[in-house]
Amino acid sequence: MATTVIMPRQGQSVESCILTSIVKKKGDAVSPGDVLFAYETDKSAFEEEARMEGVVIEVFFEEGDEVPVLSPVMVVGATGEAGTAGTVGTPTACSATQKVSPRARALAERFGVDAGALIGSGPGGRVVESDVKAARRVPRSEDRISTTPSASQTPLLSKEGNFPRANNGSGEESTIVPLTNIRKLIAQAMHASLANSAQLTHHLSADARRMLELRRQAKTDGRNLTINDFVCYAVVRALGQFPAVNAHFLGESEGVRRFAGVHLALAVDTERGLMVPVVRSADRMTIGELATALKQVAEACRRGSVNPDLLAPEAASFTVSNLGGYGVEMFTPIINLPQVAILGVNTIVPRPKELGDGVYGFVPHIGLSLTYDHRAIDGGEATRFLRQIAMEIENLNHL
Repeated sequence: MATTVIMPRQGQSVESCILTSIVKKKGDAVSPGDVLFAYETDKSAFEEEARMEGVVIEVFFEEGDEVPVLSPVMVVGATGEAGTAGTVGTPTACSATQKVSPRARALAERFGVDAGALIGSGPGGRVVESDVKAARRVPRSEDRISTTPSASQTPLLSKEGNFPRANNGSGEESTIVPLTNIRKLIAQAMHASLANSAQLTHHLSADARRMLELRRQAKTDGRNLTINDFVCYAVVRALGQFPAVNAHFLGESEGVRRFAGVHLALAVDTERGLMVPVVRSADRMTIGELATALKQVAEACRRGSVNPDLLAPEAASFTVSNLGGYGVEMFTPIINLPQVAILGVNTIVPRPKELGDGVYGFVPHIGLSLTYDHRAIDGGEATRFLRQIAMEIENLNHL
């Protein structure tokens, strides 16, 4: 009996995944434990293994397609068994609205080809990249490619239909690098954040002497506490006094959801891109417990084993993004909607400060950049919250 293999749901917040690799093609033999296909969300990568023995009798998508979760990806049946989309039900992703693969649609837009008018050669008559490339190679009187380009011309297509090189008109060559699937998803999220909120950033610095002294004490005691751990601890304490910032903006008609606890997210730089995992109930932790929890989720992100539910913006009530380790002195972080604010942490730099009796000296200060959604928070409240973070940093308790 044929078995339909669906796109798994990796976390409640994940609605679709990118099919990065189809390991078992149509006609390939399959044994339990074999990898059928690989896929990724905007943050994590996974492999789907076979739980049956047989042969792949149908594949409904191409590599690079964005597949809704729980949609049929392929069918595996007994050797010699006939199988079509009709025998297992029509996949939701192969409906009339999905007759053109995402990669084919993007290529068609680039070529100026009407993808909807093409006859697809893919599964179920789906239009795939090769169909678009074939249509583009048919010369048109208004869009003909010269077969003998001059020195200042570069062919639009290589033999493979790619775009390896381009010319900016001055004779200088450049390389066109397609966006990765993850980069596309991140780009969509960042654009949506800026397009759907009223973001404003305030900058302020805090005297870092107390924090640096506590860090030295911790190292002496054999405790690995970082500058980021201290800042995050100060942020959690400040959020307890400003519930309007520890919140989600749900829309003008619904209002603002304020959280009783602090669910702190931390931006983590990984080889796969920026990930923002959350530490739940951070307000119930000591600084040592918070430091351990932050390290654990960061390592899970770098290994690619983090729970996708911990990466959803809805899972956190506030986010911290620290670029201080890169020497950044000031930046404007982008809010992870529906959160109403995000703190950017900058590097420590010496700044002049009055030490008393008219004496001035250079004192280490850490830069803080708060971006907030003006729809949910007024400028005065945002400034007071930012100042409270600075005060918490400057008056950290003994370890």
